[in-house]
Amino acid sequence: MSGDEADPSVIRSLVVTAEDLVAAVESRHQRGEQVVLRVTPPFSGRMRARIHAPAGDDDMSVHVDPRALLSESAPAYPRPDDTEDALRADPDIEYTVERHHERHREALEVWRKRLVDHVVERANIETAAGPVTVDVSLLG
Repeated sequence: MSGDEADPSVIRSLVVTAEDLVAAVESRHQRGEQVVLRVTPPFSGRMRARIHAPAGDDDMSVHVDPRALLSESAPAYPRPDDTEDALRADPDIEYTVERHHERHREALEVWRKRLVDHVVERANIETAAGPVTVDVSLLG
């Protein structure tokens, strides 16, 4: 691999699927896993980032925190406790565990759909060569 192909500072544009982005963010919340979006060499101006769960990787890949691709206005991950509190506060609905589970599933679905509306056009990503500012393109 030539020097340029091993240099992540040449990356100018990062492409990621909506599905990978949402799944990476959700995995960080649900299980506390450090799931990332990985960009692998050889590096070029336009790169594709894919979901990845690092396991002691020792390669030249760039690991991007998926939250770096989201604006500050991105919706917060719906916590089960918040869903329960909202359900219990509704005087017109009786709380049941089944209803709570259904409401939480609905809240997650809404969150997933809304999250992709908060992808930034440009993001700073950390690489071994230092921070790089990239254009962000969302597929799907």
